[in-house]
Amino acid sequence: MTEIVMQNLGKAFGDFTALADMDLTIGTGEFVALLGPSGCGKSTTMNMIAGMLAPTHGEIRFDGRNMNGVPMAKRGVGFVFQNYAIFTHMTVRENLAYGLKSQGVTAAETRRRVGEIAELLQLTPMLERRAAGLSVNILQRLAIGRSAVVEPAIFLLDEPLSNVDAAFRAVMRSELKALQRQFRQTMVYVTHDQLEAMTMADRIAVMDHGKLLQVGTPLEVYNHPADTFVARFIGAPGMNLLRGRVIGADTGVAVDLGAAGRCPLRSGQGGEVLFGFRPEQVQPDPQGPMQMTVTTVERIGARTILHLAAGDHLAKAVLDSEAETPAQGAELRFSVPADAVRLFDPKTERAL
Repeated sequence: MTEIVMQNLGKAFGDFTALADMDLTIGTGEFVALLGPSGCGKSTTMNMIAGMLAPTHGEIRFDGRNMNGVPMAKRGVGFVFQNYAIFTHMTVRENLAYGLKSQGVTAAETRRRVGEIAELLQLTPMLERRAAGLSVNILQRLAIGRSAVVEPAIFLLDEPLSNVDAAFRAVMRSELKALQRQFRQTMVYVTHDQLEAMTMADRIAVMDHGKLLQVGTPLEVYNHPADTFVARFIGAPGMNLLRGRVIGADTGVAVDLGAAGRCPLRSGQGGEVLFGFRPEQVQPDPQGPMQMTVTTVERIGARTILHLAAGDHLAKAVLDSEAETPAQGAELRFSVPADAVRLFDPKTERAL
């Protein structure tokens, strides 16, 4: 197990800055997801950790040792790419054993470790099959197993599930977490899929346009987003953000949302704000202080998503499908718990 420290880490390609001044410590045995949209710098960060790219400035340290200039082969890093690189002329067993043989591991130890990883990843029935005829799902599982079997101190995964089907992704999320718990490797997982990050990672590092915006546990970044990008990006649907003004009301401080009504606040200073609340925190209430028109109703299994509008405001509400649901065109009155409200500065878009 290895601690990874990135200090003032940056990477530029000519005039383009792919990563700007990242400071991030990944603890020994921690599972951290680098989460963000395409082009945000997460793969660039991973490639520098692996030694495939040299930083333009800053340092990467493994357990206090400066890794700048250290080749990938000497970093003790396992890497799984989005596009699996499997030897299709070899059997599953031979693919799994390849790295161990390269390290000079004994035949008996190789058999033991290959058997264990094959069992964990449900590859045992096909150990003697050639990789050439296997499905994409199995090939990706094999790629993960081949890197994991050598038990690297650091395990890097760059969107390994993006090419596989949804059902298989759900299976692999639990298997990857089990793998990390078993070997206690320091694991860095690059993804644009917030569900993968939320369900697997100990902490999430949210990135956008080459900048690290927030680091925290899944619940921390969900409940307390540092800015409006994180608020919108985390959650399905993301956080509602309505322009309003904090005012003093007869019953205390409130935010005036114009056509959408007013929402009481526990505290706040007067002025323009972005009023944030999660769609799941909408509580239908005939006497509620907020009101919006239902424009679309989406029924998705156990959830119903209501699209709402009032003046220039657009929002979403997530309700239990068993609950009574207003029809399209109906008015929805509702409240939002005061402790669920998040306020943001409309100019800086940072949390207040």
